[in-house]
Amino acid sequence: MTGAAGAPVVDGVLFDVDDTLVDTRAAFGEAVAAVRREFLPHVPAAREPEMLAVWRDDVHGHYRAYTRGELGFDEQRRLRADELHVALGGPRVDVDLYPRWVEVFWGAFERSWEAHDDVAATLGALVAAGVSIGSVTNARVALQESKLATAGIDGVPVLVGVDTLGFGKPDPRVFLEACRLLGTDPARTAYVGDEPDVDARAAAEAGLVGVWLDRPGIRREGPSAGSPDDAALPGVHRITGLHELHGVLGLA
Repeated sequence: MTGAAGAPVVDGVLFDVDDTLVDTRAAFGEAVAAVRREFLPHVPAAREPEMLAVWRDDVHGHYRAYTRGELGFDEQRRLRADELHVALGGPRVDVDLYPRWVEVFWGAFERSWEAHDDVAATLGALVAAGVSIGSVTNARVALQESKLATAGIDGVPVLVGVDTLGFGKPDPRVFLEACRLLGTDPARTAYVGDEPDVDARAAAEAGLVGVWLDRPGIRREGPSAGSPDDAALPGVHRITGLHELHGVLGLA
């Protein structure tokens, strides 16, 4: 995938943050474990993977409703917390319990933010190749800036968050605004993310090069998760690690 005389076809690469640059799945695992110990002591530790799946799958789509501007951040999180407790036979997470729940969950979550082990080398190689980089996220800009800093990821400005335009991916305006801020033509900009629908397919439909980062063991399940078929479009590429990105983009 190269241009004339073997030149790379991209001038910029935009990254998703969660489960693309930051190992958010592992951090959520620590958070739900803390919740189990504090609020669900009757639940054996062996069920923590099940709890993590319930949290990440978000079967009723509350987080995606938040990214569409239909729910507030705390509203969607309390609804998901309540559903998690109900699924495990625990106390309801009402407005009275919620502040303590957040304290336990968020404390463990933010202490656990770490970069995936292929991030530093990939970002360094892109910068060395003269490629502009940035990030686009369906979370708030300030939160993701803090997450990247805590994880030790430098030089990846959060260009667009869900609070920038009032909505998030897969709306094409999100990707186009990020390209404008990055200063690159969308057709010569790649977007890399772990969700085949709201990341790879949506980026391709907005005119970018869509790259689905399908890390082993990271896929979400349930009705709110995209399907691999979402990535089966012209202009969409699947990789299993960031070490494959240079080859896909003609930068090898």
